[in-house]
Amino acid sequence: MAVAGLTLDTGALLALERGQERIRALLREAANREIAIPAGVIAQSWRGGPRQARLARLIKRPETKVPALDDDTARAVGLLCGRCGHDDVVDVSVVLCARERRHAVVTSDPDDMRAVDPSVPLVLL
Repeated sequence: MAVAGLTLDTGALLALERGQERIRALLREAANREIAIPAGVIAQSWRGGPRQARLARLIKRPETKVPALDDDTARAVGLLCGRCGHDDVVDVSVVLCARERRHAVVTSDPDDMRAVDPSVPLVLL
């Protein structure tokens, strides 16, 4: 499958916040590709303050999309949770977002992502 962009999980945002070079390099390489950060991922990682300036800049980039957890998405996430037996709705929303957009998931926790869908492409931090 050709990857059209990147969907970031909470671990990716925390790595960015810590200034880890791997995530910074991935984001530079993806400069002209869509980056998706599901709203639940932002909720898990956002605490405010000056340390999150990198995250705030990433969210404001024109290629960054923040898909909402609206009614339809929430139901799709719930159904996928039931099918795969994984109860973390944020992890499941990340995988669902990536599948819908033909993205790879940038993650520090590949086991959780594979538990939801072993076929989703992963970029490990």
